[in-house]
Amino acid sequence: MPAIDIYQPAPLEPGTLRVIPIGGLGEIGRNMTAYEFDGKILIVDCGVLFPEEHQPGVDLILPDFAPIRDRLDDIVAVVLTHGHEDHIGAVPYLLRLRADIPLIGSNLTLALVEAKLKEHRIKPYTHIVHEGQIEKLGPFETEFVAVNHSIPDALAVAIRTPAGLVLHTGDFKMDQLPLDERITDLRAFARLGEEGVDLFLPDSTNADVPGFTPLERDIGPVLENVIAKARRRVIVASFSSHVHRVQQVLDAAVNNGRKVALIGRSMIRNMGIASDLGYLRVPDGVLIDAKKAMKLPDDQVVYMSTGSQGEPMAVLARMANLDHQIEVGEGDTVILASSLIPGNENAVYRVINGLTKLGAKVVHKGNAKVHVSGHAAAGELLYCYNILQPRNVLPVHGEARHLTASAALAVETGVPELNTFVGENGIVLDLKDGLANIVGQLDLGYVYVDGSTVGEITDADLKDRRILAEEGFISIFVAVDKQTGRVIVGPEIQSRGFAEDEAVFDDVKPKIVAALSEAAQNGTRDQHGFAQVVRRTVGRWVNTQHRRRPMIVPVVIEA
Repeated sequence: MPAIDIYQPAPLEPGTLRVIPIGGLGEIGRNMTAYEFDGKILIVDCGVLFPEEHQPGVDLILPDFAPIRDRLDDIVAVVLTHGHEDHIGAVPYLLRLRADIPLIGSNLTLALVEAKLKEHRIKPYTHIVHEGQIEKLGPFETEFVAVNHSIPDALAVAIRTPAGLVLHTGDFKMDQLPLDERITDLRAFARLGEEGVDLFLPDSTNADVPGFTPLERDIGPVLENVIAKARRRVIVASFSSHVHRVQQVLDAAVNNGRKVALIGRSMIRNMGIASDLGYLRVPDGVLIDAKKAMKLPDDQVVYMSTGSQGEPMAVLARMANLDHQIEVGEGDTVILASSLIPGNENAVYRVINGLTKLGAKVVHKGNAKVHVSGHAAAGELLYCYNILQPRNVLPVHGEARHLTASAALAVETGVPELNTFVGENGIVLDLKDGLANIVGQLDLGYVYVDGSTVGEITDADLKDRRILAEEGFISIFVAVDKQTGRVIVGPEIQSRGFAEDEAVFDDVKPKIVAALSEAAQNGTRDQHGFAQVVRRTVGRWVNTQHRRRPMIVPVVIEA
């Protein structure tokens, strides 16, 4: 994509609503949008993005809080549309900056957030809302609308200010026969459309998928059939918050005379919360402890685990690497009951291959109907555009192709092309009297969580890590006479991830000696200068002879 022009918006004019997507544009994750009116800020969602292979060592990626960091006292609330990590995962890091920001959301959403915050030792201020409820949050009047998603209790939020009416869907689809009998409230959408939606921010993840998202209830019989045919153990991997999928696994296990053990800390925590609140119906006696499950015959057990995205430290990847107490083997069946998040393909297929080599039968979305998406496809979005007839559209939650496809659907239904805005994180949109205009583009980056550090890891650090992982590391120790450049000790060369046989460096050692002597004759006398000579000499040799670019660290001692 072409580089975007970075420019600061002018001060916000009275009576104008400013909208800044901080995350969720051009990516699947980090969903966060800031709304500003009359000096106050309302935030919708605050999620994380999970790292890809080219980001080694990173645990999570946060939104860049730069637009709000200096205005924390102006934040009236954070509205959370639902309980998935890409919408709530960054809340603890925001509340580290100001712990008393009110959190607004449904019962299940806030329960999941509170459990997460407890681990961070943060006690939040929360306020539960229900569909149909209207709340005044500073200058913002918010109305909550029931939407169907792959997790219960999801809500869209309509935001009213004197500048206009905004509808922010969060993640949603239009399953007409949902497992929890809670459909997307199209009557409320129609009522908002009659009122006049000035700006529509729709979930765009499946905007490039034709038709309609299949029904969740179609998955149950497939899972039941796969489990019925399994000869030994069954391991089902899913998102740790996918209550509907866990419900289907519990029901299928009961119908096949099997017990279920939950594996993975987040899976156990989230399903405990869902069960306590009544969102997960657990048949009597079906759930057992993992240790007890390991003592049962293999054909009487189903393990429900995390790791469906190939995360290296999650349960399923550890099983594939024989690094888990449950050792997958011949005759076991593994079901990946989740979607494939863009960017995770290689990691997931690596896990699939590893499990297959161990003798397991791996069932996934590519070869069986064991998952349906939680996001509206193009046909459903067309319905929404036609019902709402929004004046302006800013597609959110998706990569560039998804946002572009969503905007194209809007145009097909009559939204003027000039009123559809396909942007990147940091785009600044001002709305007043039904008119929306782009007035700025902020420079927002990634904020990496690496262990206990937040924001201290840079892209340059990640580049160094990739080089170490892919090209290796070479260290050269040499002691020189700084007057003559004569080598007194060394060169001693060691490597990691480059060559097992250190004799491979015999050819370059004379070149280092000669280069140091020549540098001294040309006036080099300082330690840094000699080190640069060593780095260049070894770098040229490695590139010419081995076509590699390892990290080269020279250590020069002057004598």
